[in-house]
Amino acid sequence: MEYVKAFVVGGIICVIGQILIDKTNITPARILVTFVTAGVILTAIGIYDPIVKFAGAGATVPLPGFGYALANGVIKEIKESGALGIFTGGVKAGAGGITAAIIFGYIIALIFDPKTKR
Repeated sequence: MEYVKAFVVGGIICVIGQILIDKTNITPARILVTFVTAGVILTAIGIYDPIVKFAGAGATVPLPGFGYALANGVIKEIKESGALGIFTGGVKAGAGGITAAIIFGYIIALIFDPKTKR
């Protein structure tokens, strides 16, 4: 049942993104920023945590999940380090995922021969 919950919630997030792409003039980059910001705001007001507890990876893997991780990192660091945590918490929370993206992107670039579209 966990997989079904994750699939449904992750799918709903993706459907919202696709509707925004298809029905509005908002650029994909702005939609990306909006999703991450929405994850931060929903976490700050206590709405996103129950969604994560319900859907697991279906809520943490899509873009709002990155905002959720950033917000939780800041909250944790503020409790441990005070006001300095505002600046360090998000960086510490997102470091693993960003590092993995860079490393895997580099490995894929070494394995495959990229070509420009014509």
